[in-house]
Amino acid sequence: MTGQTHRPHLRYGNDQEPGTSTPYSRYVRLTELHSLQQPRSTEPSEYTFIVTTQVMELLFGQLHREWTAARAALREDDLGAAGDALRRGHHVQDVLVSSWDLLATMTPAEFNAFRPLLGEASGFQSSAYLLLEFLLGNKSERLLTMYQDSPGEYDALFAELRTPSLYDEALAVLARRGLEIPPAPSTAHHGHDDTVEAAWRTVYTDPALADLARLGEALLDTAERVTRWRQRHYSTVKRTMGGKPGTAGSSGLSWLKHAADQDVFPELWSVRNEL
Repeated sequence: MTGQTHRPHLRYGNDQEPGTSTPYSRYVRLTELHSLQQPRSTEPSEYTFIVTTQVMELLFGQLHREWTAARAALREDDLGAAGDALRRGHHVQDVLVSSWDLLATMTPAEFNAFRPLLGEASGFQSSAYLLLEFLLGNKSERLLTMYQDSPGEYDALFAELRTPSLYDEALAVLARRGLEIPPAPSTAHHGHDDTVEAAWRTVYTDPALADLARLGEALLDTAERVTRWRQRHYSTVKRTMGGKPGTAGSSGLSWLKHAADQDVFPELWSVRNEL
């Protein structure tokens, strides 16, 4: 009718969510989302700390979806789909690395104003982050002990521990293409292997394997971003709290430094010495 605006009826999940008035609010669960920030102190930086860590957790979940999709595609020898998923993951990783900007300038005084209220809570306890580490091949069964009272998290991590990692599936692709790849238990932490390095050297020097070389570069882009994340985590903690022990009793700074020095997909780095 003249003078009236047509407003189509849109349904986005729970249309009856209380306190919302637009389809957008209902779709993103806006009321619920903005109720999740509950500072325990009057220090303004605590709100930033909560928002940043919550955003990181959401991005961990998104990254897990992309890496899981890449792993499934590799299992089917679909290198195109695997590359697409890895590239989508690169954008998520870039945002994750940049998210440290929100915390990097927090002073020790600001952090200490609310740190005691964290109790034994620590980012080290993030099951979403640990799932990513397991998916990369950085596996450790002993870490599951902290989730024994949380069956859902424990079961998800236990399943990931026993599933071939993203890198395992990439190496399986190389094996199916005739390259020598030693068998490895799916629960094992992946360390450097000379035979695997030799396989990647063949990939990078044989023009007939150019598609595998592109896969190697996509994986290395992923690995480099993991290193950037770890290094930024280390430098932010060093600036904010120095060498104090972590809130959950971890060694804090020394553990983060050790993690930052570890290469993900090590043969993709070491093979460059021979190319």
